[in-house]
Order: sequence, then structure tokens, then C-alpha cells
Amino acid sequence: MYGRDPWGGPLEINAADSATDDERSRNLQELDRAALSRPLDETQQSWLLGPAEQKKKKKYVDLGCIIVSRKIFVWTVGTLLVSGFLAGFITLIVKTVPRHHHSKSPSDNYTLALHKALMFFNAQRSGKLPKHNNVSWRGNSCVNDGKSATGTIFKDLAGGYYDAGDAIKFHFPASFAMTMLSWSVIEYSAKYEAAGELNHVKDILSGELITFSRLSTTLRIPSPPLLHRLVQEILLEAIRLLMIIIAGCGLRH
Repeated sequence: MYGRDPWGGPLEINAADSATDDERSRNLQELDRAALSRPLDETQQSWLLGPAEQKKKKKYVDLGCIIVSRKIFVWTVGTLLVSGFLAGFITLIVKTVPRHHHSKSPSDNYTLALHKALMFFNAQRSGKLPKHNNVSWRGNSCVNDGKSATGTIFKDLAGGYYDAGDAIKFHFPASFAMTMLSWSVIEYSAKYEAAGELNHVKDILSGELITFSRLSTTLRIPSPPLLHRLVQEILLEAIRLLMIIIAGCGLRH
């Protein structure tokens, strides 16, 4: 088969080559165009965006018994180092900062306190004192309680304990003191005995209880004026004692 040659002369066309080209064209049309689009899209992306970065591979650290991520290993070691540094820094500050050391107070000597407390009763004792009373300046006092100015004895009311230095006996506060003292002997008699004060405290209690028994069984107030006079004399005595103290201090004008 010959065709026309535009440059002149015959143009030979091979029929076999033409059939091959037609078949190739049909085969291309039958191919899935979607399959060809993906390489084309990736190619276009490579033109527009440049080559894709390769993903970094995750690194691990082999500890022998376990394999951990390198990032976790670094964070763990760093945290331990920082914690150790802070602990050492705080310890250094605590050791170097001067502190005030308070001297330890001496232990309380309750045995000595007990001796002093019971000696107070010896100093405040009224009436005729026993021979073993160990207060040198205290002698027999108010041994005529219960007697009139003419010597008439109504009843023996000597004894007991003074409330203060004004030689007045208040029996209601004294009854409370004796109650507490008696209860302490009941509860801690072994302690009193160990301190060597058991017989002493019993003597204190017996002296006041004898006075109480006399008051409860024999004291009779004849009339209200006597009670009023007694209270009045107590107040006058307190005022007189206060004036003496003020005069002694140089405060009287």
C-alpha cells in the first residue's frame, strides 16, 4: 500500500505496523485511568512541595533487662539528677544555717515541791503546835479561841489552819483544801510514803478534822448579832492590816 508523499515520491505504509498501533491504542483505552492518576498525583506533589521528608525512626536504649525509649530514658535520668541536686542543696542549707539551741530545762523535782507545799500547813497551823512542827517562827497561837474576855469557856475552838497572815480561819476554804488533800492521799499513798511524807500529811489532816468535829457538834451561835459582830471584826481587822502595810511602804499621806 502506497500513500502520497508530500515531498514527492511514493510513501510506503506497512499494514502490520498500522494494525499494531490500533491494538495498542485500544489497550490503552481499556486501562483503568484511576490507576494512572495516583502516580501522576504523587509526581505533581513532588513538583509542588518538594521531596517528602523521611520519618524519623524511634530510637531505643537497651538496659540489659529492658528496652526503653531513648526519650523516656533521657527524661528519667534528667529528673533523677535534678531531684538529687535539689535534695543536696536543701540539705546543705539546713546544715549551714545557724540555729539557736535552747538549753534543756532541768527536770521538775516534785518531791521537793511536795515538801514545800506541806510545810505551808505547818506555817499556818493554829492553836497548840505539836513538837515536830518544823517552822521555827511559828509558835502556839489563838489557844483561847472559844473563851470569853472574862475567861469563861464556851467551848474549846482552838486549832485548825489560818487562811493567811491575818490569823483568820475560814472553814469553808479549809474544808475544800482538806478534801483535796485527803483524796490525794487515797490515790497516791504509795507516792507519799516513798517521799517520806505519809505520816506528815496524815497529821495535817487529823489536826483539821478534829477542829471540824468540834465545830459541827458543839458550836452554837446564841443569836444573829454575834455572827454579825464576828464578820464586822474580820472586816475591821483586814482594813487595819491594810493600813499598816500602806504605812510601812511609805504610801500614807
